[in-house]
Amino acid sequence: MKKTESTPATPTVQVLERMFALLEILAGREESVPLKEISEKSGLHPSTAHRILNDLAVGRFVDRPSAGNYRLGMRLLELGNLVKARLSVRDAALLPMRELHKLTQQPVNLSMRQGDEIVYVERAFSERSGMQVVRAIGGRAPLHLTSVGKLFLAFDDTQRLRAYATRTGLPGQTRNSITQLPVLERELSRARQYGTARDNEELELGVRCMAAGIYDDQNKLVAGLSISAPADRLDESWLPKLEATAHEISAAMGYKAPSF
Repeated sequence: MKKTESTPATPTVQVLERMFALLEILAGREESVPLKEISEKSGLHPSTAHRILNDLAVGRFVDRPSAGNYRLGMRLLELGNLVKARLSVRDAALLPMRELHKLTQQPVNLSMRQGDEIVYVERAFSERSGMQVVRAIGGRAPLHLTSVGKLFLAFDDTQRLRAYATRTGLPGQTRNSITQLPVLERELSRARQYGTARDNEELELGVRCMAAGIYDDQNKLVAGLSISAPADRLDESWLPKLEATAHEISAAMGYKAPSF
């Protein structure tokens, strides 16, 4: 008589849930965690937790620095680095940018710092936006004349900011352009305080912008998201939506807001 395969006593899904629970407990501590504490926090019998942790250790997802103590293993770091290497700000931003454009009906720009300039790397816009000029992908602009550029300058220390001012001469393009270092320093102080920045017709007359930063898993500013609009139509109610979208993109890049 042919034997049929028996159903495993513990469903696979339950095993996976327990594995993830144990990894979360280890992730919450910098140092190694004793088996007794892991068992108490997970609600698992010590023998069950021990068996699962040993299986994870075989795959290098968990390390045993000493008998009965566990910590996250190097395999997780290797996998994390692979994921990080494949992350693209542009890919993470594209759909949220389009949603923000639908809400505002104004151009939404994604830009990054390159030396002393901002480079526009993506945009979401429509012909109905009413804008005379839409920044082309690949276009550049001086840091101090753009909302996103000010965010990057706001993170520079005093020495680096003054070096930028000396190197570039703070050239202006409109009558509203900031061309004096003390004025720029006051503007950047506000950007640091609020986490957002503005361009008040400083790059182009008739166009105003607001920007929020995008951060990576190291809490580093890697890009900026901005809304451009005719000067008389920039709506302050867009700012929370802009900040929420920038936060959504940051979260996709691995950013976690610091807890206080």
